[in-house]
Amino acid sequence: MVVARHHFQLHSTDQVLGGCLAKRIGPRILGRRIESNVPEVIYRILEEPVSKDEVLGKTDVPQTLQEFMSEMKQSRSDAKAFALRLREMIVLLEQRTRTAKIQEYLYRHVASSSIPKQLHCLALKLANEHSNNAAARLQLPSAELVPALVDNSYFHFVLASDNVLAASVVAASLVKNALRPEKFVLHIITDRKTYSPMQAWFSLHPLDPAIIEVKALHQFDWLSKGKVPVLEAMEKDQRVRSQFRGGSSAIVANNTEKPQVIASKLQALSPKYNSLMNHIRIHLPELFPSLNKVVFLDDDIVIQTDLSPLWDIDMNGKVNGAVETCRGEDSFVMSKRFKSYLNFSHPLIAKNFDPNECAWAYGMNIFDLEAWRKTNISLTYYHWLEENFKSDLSLWQLGTLPPGLIAFYGHVHVIDPFWHMLGLGYQDNTTLADAETAGVIHFNGRAKPWLDIAFPQLRPLWAKYIDFSDKFIKGCHIRAS
Repeated sequence: MVVARHHFQLHSTDQVLGGCLAKRIGPRILGRRIESNVPEVIYRILEEPVSKDEVLGKTDVPQTLQEFMSEMKQSRSDAKAFALRLREMIVLLEQRTRTAKIQEYLYRHVASSSIPKQLHCLALKLANEHSNNAAARLQLPSAELVPALVDNSYFHFVLASDNVLAASVVAASLVKNALRPEKFVLHIITDRKTYSPMQAWFSLHPLDPAIIEVKALHQFDWLSKGKVPVLEAMEKDQRVRSQFRGGSSAIVANNTEKPQVIASKLQALSPKYNSLMNHIRIHLPELFPSLNKVVFLDDDIVIQTDLSPLWDIDMNGKVNGAVETCRGEDSFVMSKRFKSYLNFSHPLIAKNFDPNECAWAYGMNIFDLEAWRKTNISLTYYHWLEENFKSDLSLWQLGTLPPGLIAFYGHVHVIDPFWHMLGLGYQDNTTLADAETAGVIHFNGRAKPWLDIAFPQLRPLWAKYIDFSDKFIKGCHIRAS
């Protein structure tokens, strides 16, 4: 069908591009196409199934809208040729966009999963110092302060981390912003390999008058007795994950899955999800049997205010004081509901939960351990981990928050958003000015502030708590930017 010249004036061409690129099909009402100046043959061709090999080997496909427009004007093509050329261009651009997106996810996976050489250097230097310098092997805390570790008149904070630099920032920001630091006790839990570097750092960098305890997991009596669910869960998780995830090269080579699916599979390979540090919070009542209340802190946060008022919050009998993440001005960060984390296409999830239930955040949580001990939260957590293993890890996205949402359901007391600003590690829409107004900021996401992929305008909020003149920091070439 040859189309009259007036149908291909610039205005009509813009209509074709705008309508086709946006919707890929023509407008319909009750199944019938409404009147349009766009020839029917264009819709018909664009609605045909697209072959992945459609532009394979072609080198003359227009690369830009300007090239396409110029070619169409010069060739004065009929509507069919116009639509075929347009489809070739769209397919090519979609393929290139997909490839670029997957490469971006792969690079971010590599950057976020690898241990930066500066952090590796810091751990090695501190381990060496621990071996050669008695001052780096001090008992933390000193003997006369040990009773404070179980004294409920103090403000107790728990930090689980195998990252010395990150832990140093959390500790420094906590103590420096405290109005009564002499009443603050920070319990740092780490693993066996990081214990010596962590002890060396806090022995040589005391935060008096606050009380710092450094303890490795293997030093907890409870973890050394019998079977520990968190350890069994990690072993099962690793077995299931290795069976169906594959390596990064196999994941990226998949030509059929969407980039977002590939990104989630790459994320599954992250060492974070095989770390005991990531699960240990579910055992706080057993790890600290003498304490009534603690505030649990992730190691990718920065504290910007005095946190002692958290103890004045009436929890109304609830276990977990947390910030909700479904209400807020920033829809990108504060729009998370159960359907954001749980797989409601799975019948087990759809049967038991409401997709519109408001989610809440890990990272800065008040835990009433007395109330917790009266519940079955930990058993519920492990029940659903087991169900997830049986379902080949298909019930939810990765991480400890999804099973946490389930386990703490009905046990969450909502606290003011001031206490926990999220998202600084996966988006840069948050301005520096806004971030400075929050009590606690959280670099959740891949762009951790100690990585090169950190957002440069937000990183200073974290870096301000590092002494870049320190001999260990300088010796490992850790810089402010």
